[in-house]
Amino acid sequence: MKIFQSIAGFSTHKKTVVTIGTFDGVHLGHQKIIEKLILNAKTSDCETLILTFFPHPRMVLQEDSEIKLLNTIEERTLLLQQTGLDNLIIHPFDKAFSRLSAEEFVKEILVEKLHIHKIVIGHDHRFGRNRTANFDDLVEFGEKYGFEVEQLSAREIDDVSVSSTKIRMTLENGEIEMANEYLGYPYFLTGTVTEGKQLGRTIGFPTANIKVEEQYKLIPKKGVYLVKSELDGSIVFGMMNIGNNPTVAGTRLSIEVYYLDFDSDLYGRKIEVSLLHYIREEQKFAGVEALKMQLEADKRWSESYIATHFTS
Repeated sequence: MKIFQSIAGFSTHKKTVVTIGTFDGVHLGHQKIIEKLILNAKTSDCETLILTFFPHPRMVLQEDSEIKLLNTIEERTLLLQQTGLDNLIIHPFDKAFSRLSAEEFVKEILVEKLHIHKIVIGHDHRFGRNRTANFDDLVEFGEKYGFEVEQLSAREIDDVSVSSTKIRMTLENGEIEMANEYLGYPYFLTGTVTEGKQLGRTIGFPTANIKVEEQYKLIPKKGVYLVKSELDGSIVFGMMNIGNNPTVAGTRLSIEVYYLDFDSDLYGRKIEVSLLHYIREEQKFAGVEALKMQLEADKRWSESYIATHFTS
């Protein structure tokens, strides 16, 4: 997949089959559109192209917006790369771009820059200044400028009737398995392992402290999760705590992972942590010894769950 950091940087010798959107989460609904995109391109000898944006439009147009995203832009790029697309444009979204009228967007961007043969959109797609144009407008523009328009009906995506907003809500509620079902893959965090207080090491549960750099990345509900990572070429399971460590009077939100059956130094490494199951809420225990007993119980539960669900 070729990646372009702006519309101006894009070039191709072929016509394109295009879809447009933020694609936050690259969830099952998005995947349905991408499948249709690829099928259309194969039958018309065109290249596939997704036009996406960063920052998220709401970050630019609603300055007080505190929207949290399911993917960092790097994570979104990785997920889209796995779909078999030919081209991805990540266009810097700004207020000037948002002021393009619907026809200016179609003529100057889709037709003149992207060499569009066909556009594939979801059933609720809107575009242009203030998002005033809809599917019917797009069909009219297609007739005027010579490209086809295909819309996925609500019925076509009923079986994957999900949205990024719905997934954000499930994660904020700790409903990780439901979120994963909507996404079509385990929700994951990407971050660098940094040095912590090393309390876990003193009670037999050394943890990797994960620092997620991107403040816009959605961190799920506080609590203890069963997770997995690929480390040194192998899948390693672990227990992750998202919270403030109230037992030891912690004040800052931290993300710590205790990996089962893994003892290599991870400091400074960038790792990906996939969330599999919500074990329990974060608790304040009477002391460190009580915390250790609970962690031992969590470990036994996790090992049993892994044996039941992830080994044959």
